[in-house]
Amino acid sequence: MSAGPAGDVATSGSPVRAVVARAPGQPPRVERITLPPVGPGQVRVGIRAAGVCHSDLSMMNGTITPEYPLVLGHEAAGEVLEVAAGVNRVAPGDPVVLNWAPPCRRCWYCQRDEPWLCDRAGAASAPRGRTAAGEQLHVTLGLGALAEEVVVGEQAVVGVPAGLPYEVAALLGCAVLTGTGAVRRTAGVRDGESVAVIGLGGVGLSVVAAARAAGAAPVLAVDLAAAKADLAVAAGATDFLVADASLTRAIRARTDGRGVDHAIECVGRAGTIRAAWRATRRGGQVTVVGMGSADDTVGLSALEIFHSARTLRSSVYGSSDPDRDLPALARDLLAGDLDPAVLITDRTDLDGAAAAFARMARGEGARTVVLP
Repeated sequence: MSAGPAGDVATSGSPVRAVVARAPGQPPRVERITLPPVGPGQVRVGIRAAGVCHSDLSMMNGTITPEYPLVLGHEAAGEVLEVAAGVNRVAPGDPVVLNWAPPCRRCWYCQRDEPWLCDRAGAASAPRGRTAAGEQLHVTLGLGALAEEVVVGEQAVVGVPAGLPYEVAALLGCAVLTGTGAVRRTAGVRDGESVAVIGLGGVGLSVVAAARAAGAAPVLAVDLAAAKADLAVAAGATDFLVADASLTRAIRARTDGRGVDHAIECVGRAGTIRAAWRATRRGGQVTVVGMGSADDTVGLSALEIFHSARTLRSSVYGSSDPDRDLPALARDLLAGDLDPAVLITDRTDLDGAAAAFARMARGEGARTVVLP
């Protein structure tokens, strides 16, 4: 990633508090860590708000396999505190949103205007800093944003207008950019098309809101938890459906027996991808936003692929270019055309992050925002 040399673990001697996972299946805990000094091309950011995202949970429970000990967090906003000489993208005092997949702008994908597929945009974890005991730390998606401060490459920060509330700006960096991009850029949902959204976490609710804003009707929100019905309606859903054995029939009953034009899956499991496939009309589009495990296999027969004429594709980071799309989303928010505050169901400090992950694992709420 552009966040600095992979082996740069020299420390600045200034400890900060951070949420650290030490092994799969174990709850994280708040520890004092020491970040490296700000090196060439890097900036130091004081985190003002960070979202608790399902991708972090996947790194805690072993769905994704990072290296440990690992500072969690990748969806965040904050204030630039320090920049290295030669950095001209931002200055101290600037409000910024963190970008967990800064493109290199040089590889084959970037040159084809597909920066979300950049093959140099980083991995699940990257070494940066030390624990209080001197252990080498890793950080989630090159950021480790569930912390008081981070040190990242200047390409990993995107400036946003002053006056944008940090707690909603944080959500722009993952949930809102991913969900809105899936609707606008990957699926290309058009006015009057029908949409089913499966999985109503922060990303799923962002998909619901973006689909409704695009003029989709009906917008069918689906989740295992019936308690999410009110959240779904607040985000813009026309109907809420519980994910059970009758789901396909329920969706077809609301679409003249055909199925939806677009099913957007925001869970990342074979079962829900298959449910999205069954819920989609012939010739419709299935978009997979959820990131699942490598050994969870989706089975489709050769005949149904041919007969259904459906398209199955994924949406990586909303098929978005954060440098272009984050400022545009911030302008939409300030203009009142976008309101991600509906996604925020809980607020806490760093010490409450472990409980927030436990709530997420139980399927409760949408986004918890951590305010360091």
